[in-house]
Amino acid sequence: MSVRRIVAALAVPLAATLMVTGCRAQESTAPQTGKEGNKVDFGVTNEPCPEAIDKSKGCIYLGTLSDLTEGPFKALAVPITEAQKAFWKTVNKDGGIGGYEIDVTKYVKDNKYNPQIQNQVYQEIKPNILAIAQTLGSPTTAAILPDLKTSNIVAVPASWTSLWGVEDVVLESGTNYCMEAMNSVDYAVEKMSVKTVMAVHLAGDYGDDAAAGAKIAAEKRGVTFTDVKTASGQDNQGAAIDAIVSNKPELVILTNSPTDAAVIIGQSAARGFKGKFIGTSPTWNPGLLQSAAAPAIKALYLQSGPWQPWGADTAGHKKMREALGSVPQKNDGYTSGWVWSYPLKAALTKAAENKDLTRAGLLAAVKSLKEVDYEGMLPEGAGNYSGAPNDTVFRQSEIAKPDDAADTGVTVIEKMFTGPTAKDYNFTKPCYQ
Repeated sequence: MSVRRIVAALAVPLAATLMVTGCRAQESTAPQTGKEGNKVDFGVTNEPCPEAIDKSKGCIYLGTLSDLTEGPFKALAVPITEAQKAFWKTVNKDGGIGGYEIDVTKYVKDNKYNPQIQNQVYQEIKPNILAIAQTLGSPTTAAILPDLKTSNIVAVPASWTSLWGVEDVVLESGTNYCMEAMNSVDYAVEKMSVKTVMAVHLAGDYGDDAAAGAKIAAEKRGVTFTDVKTASGQDNQGAAIDAIVSNKPELVILTNSPTDAAVIIGQSAARGFKGKFIGTSPTWNPGLLQSAAAPAIKALYLQSGPWQPWGADTAGHKKMREALGSVPQKNDGYTSGWVWSYPLKAALTKAAENKDLTRAGLLAAVKSLKEVDYEGMLPEGAGNYSGAPNDTVFRQSEIAKPDDAADTGVTVIEKMFTGPTAKDYNFTKPCYQ
């Protein structure tokens, strides 16, 4: 609720009562018949979108909750958001879906990577959207998950926690942090012969999930494991750096923000650390190669990831680059935003085929998806949401190295693979639990 509404509620109790009653009525809106005979309820109008290409079509409104101004992941979040705008504009140019174009521009809110703010801005847009095209962050998305489930609102997460693999309303893509870390440890054991592993990570669904995967892989491979939690912020990394320097692990699985990663890697190297780091996907930003820590990063750091970077030669990557055109700085936030949009497009298309573009109809369509065409950005078999978590979870990731000449500062050195730990892991619940 906005400050204005709070003031009004305090000043005029009757108006507040009417407003609450109205919200409840809207939440129980009976389905209507929309374009092309589709059943619709929330976030779908016969009127065209504000920036409609074809004004004879109706509009499906999707919300965006992202870290756009001051949070730790804004350098990724802004490109993610721009890529998704470009993705859906391309869908609209191709004729839209079921008699509708898709709008992802009207209901965009800044969550500042703060769960409390996330819930506030989510409630502001909730009555006006069919689904959420992006909810950035694991702890922020977890903050609204109960309401998403109660309201049958499908949401696309800009994160990879393993929690999403057991939640029907969450439409995730790529492997989770847990299995990404498993693959990284397996890679390091097999390719670098490491025998000691440390996870340095933020607390919560993001960092704890990667740390859990690293621990599972370390135990399976018979190597020593140490867990070190750290808070966000450049001034909060001293204890983690001390732990790295004193314990001297051969491998550090790093799950932080890019700015924190620069401090940890740079200062650890300055104090004589010579082991290797493998950063979980959101840890990287190409700006790290312009930071004071760049020499240490080039010497000690590898980057894991859920899909190929910006410059990859796939139909989806080519379409993304063409749609975005010239960008201020090539960044794999763009790549992620584009990839994350494919399953929601597939679900909306399936729901339109079923003539049911209600929230419940869209969720039913999600549960029926057995595969999504990512146009080569993920391999065949990705995007299965129709079975048990252990059968549907995607387990592949890749490894890249820093490269000044690469579009987004990294070059893939190990293409999509599933290590033995992830391959054998029985996935029935979030790893961090």
